[in-house]
Amino acid sequence: MRNSYKIFLVLLVFASCKKDELITDDAPVIEFVSISPSSVIEYQDSITITISYKDANGDLGENDASVKNLFVTDSRNNVTYQYRIKQLSPDNSDISIQGNLNIVLANTAIIDDANATETLHYSVYIRDRAGNDSNTITTSDITVTK
Repeated sequence: MRNSYKIFLVLLVFASCKKDELITDDAPVIEFVSISPSSVIEYQDSITITISYKDANGDLGENDASVKNLFVTDSRNNVTYQYRIKQLSPDNSDISIQGNLNIVLANTAIIDDANATETLHYSVYIRDRAGNDSNTITTSDITVTK
């Protein structure tokens, strides 16, 4: 009887692991790579955020220019800017894709005019064509100077 109980526990553990593997999320996964430069002059310098992405079923990106699927939120005011990732693999291809994306923000400004400098970070997530949102990453801090 005791051995049966052990076998049951082992099967339960394997079933649990297998279950977790079967619940593969169709949502893309992103990681923060870098943000540069670390200091910018308001209205002058662009900011480049680099993220890596993995999408198990390859439905990341969109050919329709009106669809927004990349979201960047400024930590100072929680304003979310929306962008479009161009389609990265053909429709119905169901292939695993991965790579890096560079997000170029044309410039930024100091929000509170009383400040000579402000420190901020961005939060970023992406959405695939099926409507699945990725995890949200946070960049390291940058400083904006007048």
